[in-house]
Amino acid sequence: MTEQTSKFEGWCILELMGHRRLGGHVREQEIAGAGFLRIDVPGTVGEPEIVATQFYPPSSVYCLTPTTEEVARAVAKGNRPAPVHRWELPAPVAERVPGEADNHPMVGDEGDEEIF
Repeated sequence: MTEQTSKFEGWCILELMGHRRLGGHVREQEIAGAGFLRIDVPGTVGEPEIVATQFYPPSSVYCLTPTTEEVARAVAKGNRPAPVHRWELPAPVAERVPGEADNHPMVGDEGDEEIF
C-alpha cells in the first residue's frame, strides 16, 4: 500500500508560541533535510508583492489558522515582521577623513567635554 501525503499550502494566520502573529501565504518547505513552515508576508499598495519571507520549525508554532486571502492580508498589514531592530545594531560612527577641514561638525562633536 502506498501512502500519499499532501503538503500544506494556503493563506493563514500563523501564531508563534503566543508571542508573534503573522498573516500570509504558508507552505511546507524542506531545508537541509528538515521540515519548516514558510510564510510569505504580502505587501500593500506601493510595496513589493512579498515584503518578508520567514521560515519556522513546526515546534515553534502555537497555532496555524487557515483563512481567506483577505483576512491574512489584513493581519499581515498590522503585524509586519522586521528583519532586524535598531537596538540590535551598533550606532554608525562618523569617521574623520585625513586632511579634511574641521569646520564641519561630526557626530559626537556637540560638546567636546568628556564625562566620566
